[in-house]
Amino acid sequence: MSVDTESPDSESPDSDGDRLPPARLAYGRHTWKEVSFLLANLPFALVGFAYAVVSVLLGVGLAVTVIGLPLLALGLAGARGMGRAERARARALLGVQVEEPSPLPRRHGLLPWLWTALKDPVAWRAVLYGFIRLPWGVVTFAVTLVGLIVLWPVLPFIARGLANADRAMVRGLLSPSDELERRVAELESDRGVVVDTAAADLRRIERDLHDGAQARLVALAMGLGLAKEKLLEDPEAAAAMVDEAHGEVKLALQELRDLARGIHPAVLTDRGLDAALSAVAARCTVPVRVTVDLDRRPAEAIEGIAYFTVSELLQNVSKHARARSASVEVWRRDDRLLLQVRDDGRGGARLDGGTGMAGLADRLGAVDGVFVLDSPQGGPTTVTAELPWRERAGA
Repeated sequence: MSVDTESPDSESPDSDGDRLPPARLAYGRHTWKEVSFLLANLPFALVGFAYAVVSVLLGVGLAVTVIGLPLLALGLAGARGMGRAERARARALLGVQVEEPSPLPRRHGLLPWLWTALKDPVAWRAVLYGFIRLPWGVVTFAVTLVGLIVLWPVLPFIARGLANADRAMVRGLLSPSDELERRVAELESDRGVVVDTAAADLRRIERDLHDGAQARLVALAMGLGLAKEKLLEDPEAAAAMVDEAHGEVKLALQELRDLARGIHPAVLTDRGLDAALSAVAARCTVPVRVTVDLDRRPAEAIEGIAYFTVSELLQNVSKHARARSASVEVWRRDDRLLLQVRDDGRGGARLDGGTGMAGLADRLGAVDGVFVLDSPQGGPTTVTAELPWRERAGA
């Protein structure tokens, strides 16, 4: 049997993907990997075929019962796992560079999860892969075994041809079908983030109204009622109570203004990002330099996201950074709106550090944005965010 005479460089897949050196009358590293893959096809195919038959037939057969569809959904989830194992085997032994499909979006509740699992195209293609692999596994095992015993001089060519068919099946059935499928999964997941964020904002507004302005107005009404009762019998006490109520009115108005600013500040609507971010910077506990270089205003939704992103980042600077100064820059590059917030504080900020960075990253990701955090220990901290540029209505 020939020894491996191929150079290491000639056997390495090139930068274009999984291209291999041509097969020849020598048992090189790639040949042995292909032979190993083909011989292992039979046991893997037996397991995959048995799993596909049992999980699908059992789920479909019991579909008329309560447990049928959940069993089928669980079986499809397992098929996804088997597809992942087959992709890993193909990458290790055949050099097939296939991306992992997007994970299923999370669903709360049995019915949404069940529907998502049952219509998962990745899982159904993995099931189909398991069905067709059994006869192919028998063929490849038999041909490769006979080749090792009888046709070993030409086995590298036989192994390459059979392995190429395996590569085609992995790419066709176990890789993401197209970019659209991946994008749909991402958008479905992002939609869940947007819904959760909106619900959290509504709960926050309700809580702030209930615990703040509403409670203060209730107390104000009670105070004015008592003042009305004392107006004739004790005018001085009534005047003092009215004066106290006047102070409560001022506080309630300030709380309502703060709440309205948290929903959508009037200065942003009237004057745009430059003025709105300057107002936010003025409330920061450290000096902030604001630079906004935009020749026109973006769409209202994008403008609002940019404003609240900078606002929350500057709140983090005030609360956690221990900085002496900070800067905010906003500009447009092609079809992207970019913003950068930098401070000279202690650094060490992380997406999982409890400062709301992860929530900001999720919110930007939900609108096809990008959030990049650079915060080494000792500082400085730089946050760069990108948002898609959308033209303002009527611009």
